[in-house]
Amino acid sequence: MNKNLGKVLVVDDDRDVLLAAALFLKQHAQFVRTESNPSLIPSLMNDESFDVILLDMNFTRDVSSGQEGFFWLDKILELDPLAVVILITAYGDVELAVRAIKAGATDFVLKPWQNEKLLATLSAAMAIRQSRTEVEMLLSRQHQLGEDLDQHFHGFVGNSRRMRQIFATIQKVAKTDANVLILGENGTGKELVARELHRQSQRSGNVFITVDMGALHAGLFESELFGHVRGAFTDAREDRAGRFETASGGTLFLDEIGNLPLTLQAKLLAVLQNHEVTRIGSNKPKQIDIRIISATNMPIHEMVEEKKFRQDLLYRINTVEIRLPPLRERTDDIPHLVTHFLSQYSKRYHKSRLLVPPATMKRLEHYQWPGNVRELEHAVERAIILTEDEVLQPEDFFLTDSEGMSDSSGKEGFRLNDVEKSVIQKALSKHGGNVTQTAKELGLTRTALYRRLEKYGL
Repeated sequence: MNKNLGKVLVVDDDRDVLLAAALFLKQHAQFVRTESNPSLIPSLMNDESFDVILLDMNFTRDVSSGQEGFFWLDKILELDPLAVVILITAYGDVELAVRAIKAGATDFVLKPWQNEKLLATLSAAMAIRQSRTEVEMLLSRQHQLGEDLDQHFHGFVGNSRRMRQIFATIQKVAKTDANVLILGENGTGKELVARELHRQSQRSGNVFITVDMGALHAGLFESELFGHVRGAFTDAREDRAGRFETASGGTLFLDEIGNLPLTLQAKLLAVLQNHEVTRIGSNKPKQIDIRIISATNMPIHEMVEEKKFRQDLLYRINTVEIRLPPLRERTDDIPHLVTHFLSQYSKRYHKSRLLVPPATMKRLEHYQWPGNVRELEHAVERAIILTEDEVLQPEDFFLTDSEGMSDSSGKEGFRLNDVEKSVIQKALSKHGGNVTQTAKELGLTRTALYRRLEKYGL
């Protein structure tokens, strides 16, 4: 039997009620604890994290007013603000039910209950508990990220003129709610820019939600972004908020937006124009308050001219445009980046601080870095892992020229990995960075291609 209710605590002074609840709920819950003495609630909650708590409103000393139930409801929420509490009573007082829900209860049931109704109520409560937990985790991670990034442009390394200009633009734009479009090749740090814009914004205390637009299947696009109500389609077993609702109050990062089909661009445009979304299966629009940051490695302005991307949508998403230069156009930043990655990965792999002599640094500066900063980072990490010396030599970095031939040791010769990397690079270039089309031409799934892109730092 599928047990979806998680951990349930039932508190009632009627032992017959406790027995009936235990016998029924053990068929549907992972764990059921019953207790007749409410004074033990604090110690029980200290020992176990319950997903749902069924709490009687009337104990022996006060059998009708519900005051004990309200007292213990307050105590439970004090101990766990995310607790999901369902109050139970033999007295069907609507006013009492309203007071209970206003006081923080999730729902209200009468006893004796019908098992089917109780199960439905607990299932809905379990979904609420999961949502609260997920939101708390997300906000906690967001807060932790803010604490960790206690300096401007954490993760950004560079002192070149181009990068200083980008830093200045970020500082100006971040304080506004202007929509931003970030352009640049794979591996140039587009998501870092998006996160920095959010971190320096007035929305930094709220969520930062990322959506890989290129990975969204057309059939799931509306459900993922806009949400759905229960029964809207075959697999819609419960109400679900989409990414736009989840991001409300914060920032929504639409990555790979250039890969979005025209049919879906129109739906996205409507949401951005109206500042509201309607879940699939519902006719009630929900207002949203989000800042949109988009990114692509595609030539999006050329795509507009070719009628592959809507001009009106482009106007909506690029109030401010930030172009990230490829690493080959800011080679004076390479020594700073190498030093940064050396420090980072030497600590991770418990190695003493390694040195990079001038000959090695010159070789790194002269390499074209088709995978940009991401490729450089992977190259440094791999060199640190494999070296047994304290000085990193040019041959410790497995670099390839544009034809896919190894020059890491000064000797020419094909290697399987080098050839595969070169083929992938050429296919990506042919299709303008479109991962779906590249994977199709190479006879790979998108997942398999993503693994190779990660492997080769592309």
